[in-house]
Amino acid sequence: MTTTTVTLADLTRRTGLDVLDHLEQEMAIPVIDGLQAQGDLIVVPLDLARDMSAARTARWRPVPAAGVELLRGAAGGNPHTLVADPGTCRWTTDVIDPEALAIGVLETRAVAYLIHPEHGGTGIAPGAYAVRRQRERATQRPGRSRLSGGDRLVAD
Repeated sequence: MTTTTVTLADLTRRTGLDVLDHLEQEMAIPVIDGLQAQGDLIVVPLDLARDMSAARTARWRPVPAAGVELLRGAAGGNPHTLVADPGTCRWTTDVIDPEALAIGVLETRAVAYLIHPEHGGTGIAPGAYAVRRQRERATQRPGRSRLSGGDRLVAD
């Protein structure tokens, strides 16, 4: 995973992780330095993640080339895996998050990637980010002025 253009085929070859056949293998993976979502995950630059941070006593672990599984989809579904070149990215699940949506925090000095069998890959530019579950508002029932059910996690 270098700063040059990386295709989905490059990423799957380097990591040994598979994606579904319907995904375009030769498409360049975009590298984003802002908010980005992949299924039921959202990656938020830490400077935008209000009240969320790594704990002062966080145990950081390096992200290996083979990756770290961040979240598996609903009912044992497909995993979201964070991958990076060795020595360039670290990860912790020791977080402070009053909203209880955080999965962890990553810091990367080079482009890191999220890969998912159904969604393909997304690039994360160098920086510090919170990785959180996405939530959505329940829809309003016809004839009612208030939401029913409140917030719920996005299920991928």
